Amino acid sequence: MNDTVSNVPEWSVSELSGALRRTLEDAYGHVRVRAELGKVTVHGSGHVYLDLKDDKSCLAGVIWRGAAAKMRFRPEMGMEVIATGKITTFPGQSKYQLIIDTLEPAGVGALLAQIEERKKRLAAEGLFDEARKQLLPYLPGVIGVVTSPTGAVIRDILHRLADRFPRHVVVWPVRVQGETSAAEVTAAIRGFNALPEGGPIARPDLLIVARGGGSIEDLWGFNDEAVVRAAADSMIPLISAVGHETDWTLIDYASDKRAPTPTGAAEMAVPVRSELMANVGDLGRRVLAALLRHLDRRKADLRSATRALPGPEDLLALPRQRLDLAGGKLAHALAANARRHEARLSEAARKLAGLSPQARLAGMRAKLDGLEKRLAAAKDANLRAEKQRLAQRLERIAALGQRADRALLVLVARRRERLERLEGRPGRAVAATVERRRETLGRVVQLLDSYDYKQVLRRGYALVHGPDGHLVREAAQVAGGTMLDIEFADGRVKAVAGDNPRPRAAKPKTPEPAGQGSLFGG
Repeated sequence: MNDTVSNVPEWSVSELSGALRRTLEDAYGHVRVRAELGKVTVHGSGHVYLDLKDDKSCLAGVIWRGAAAKMRFRPEMGMEVIATGKITTFPGQSKYQLIIDTLEPAGVGALLAQIEERKKRLAAEGLFDEARKQLLPYLPGVIGVVTSPTGAVIRDILHRLADRFPRHVVVWPVRVQGETSAAEVTAAIRGFNALPEGGPIARPDLLIVARGGGSIEDLWGFNDEAVVRAAADSMIPLISAVGHETDWTLIDYASDKRAPTPTGAAEMAVPVRSELMANVGDLGRRVLAALLRHLDRRKADLRSATRALPGPEDLLALPRQRLDLAGGKLAHALAANARRHEARLSEAARKLAGLSPQARLAGMRAKLDGLEKRLAAAKDANLRAEKQRLAQRLERIAALGQRADRALLVLVARRRERLERLEGRPGRAVAATVERRRETLGRVVQLLDSYDYKQVLRRGYALVHGPDGHLVREAAQVAGGTMLDIEFADGRVKAVAGDNPRPRAAKPKTPEPAGQGSLFGG
């Protein structure tokens, strides 16, 4: 037993690992494995590490960067795929793995199932709602195109735009298939939306995401969730033109408008210039014809209105009639108005007469006379009463006779002296009061005399009376040859007025109270 064991060759770890690797690579140098993708990791170096599994086992797989760049779709967990490559070992971890050269979906049904599941999930989020979709501009100034710069798609779009209505086109070059196509399309859509207004690169008014036809694997990048979200978030209206008319991708549901082909997208983007110019010309002719018809109708209406309007004589007839009636009533109205003013003036003169200084002076004189009479009567009554009381006391003293003492006689003498003094006091008081009243009356008389217009005449002024007795206040009221009556302080004289260079009819004046009028310096 020991000899047998000692005859087994010894291997180093590296030698054994290398032998196992060669054995696996020789035995399984080219294999095809159908499996479901488990965990998928894209390394920063570009390599892809993933798990191939079924319901019982799991196989590690690696896709090197060069092979990953050639794949037509992005591997995702849960996909059923067919991996082609070779089995080898990874000595650093003592495990074996599949180096994948090509990776293909297990069938169209699996891809469609995956697309359908993703479509339902994104639709549940509202990314495909019609309310989110924007209206396309009628005539965009700048059109942004996201496509491959080398394919026939961009040439078809530019050719169709040149035929219909040439526009400024900005192309954002991207790969339209392969592993990086989804990321590049997403970056292009978001990049166009990030362009500022008025920047060095014109911000598009409309976006077109376009690609030619192909298999479901070729169009797989446009089913990517990031692309769909970028299309749904775009603030610039977006037309999707991916594949042919029968090809549908998820970006078609999120875009604002779906075109069956890239050429159809160009037709949606702009109208036909010749047709537009023809429509504008036709509309211009229709506007001109409508304007001419409108002017004709207005002219006809104006002529009809002119015939219906009354003439100048008809318009002035009623006002002239009203003027004649008013003229006929004017003389009577003026006379009635003069009578009303004359009555009001007479009433005012009557009231002023009651308030004149003469009336007030007469009232004060009457009041003073009444006070004098009352004072004299009171004096006489007081003297009679005192004499009566004194006589009564003297009779009492005489009746007392011998019983009256000397003191009573003294009292009587005092009373007699007092009576004599009282007899003189009322007379002096009355005389003083009368004197004061006379002085007041004299001052009032002097004031009244100062108001007399004759005092003014004595200072050299004169009053001029017309032929009708009214006072003449202005020279313009006197016509040449008018007989005037000039009143001075000591009498009146007659005079004839000379020629007036500007004669004017005298205005009727309201009669004034006697003693008042205009004064002219002599």
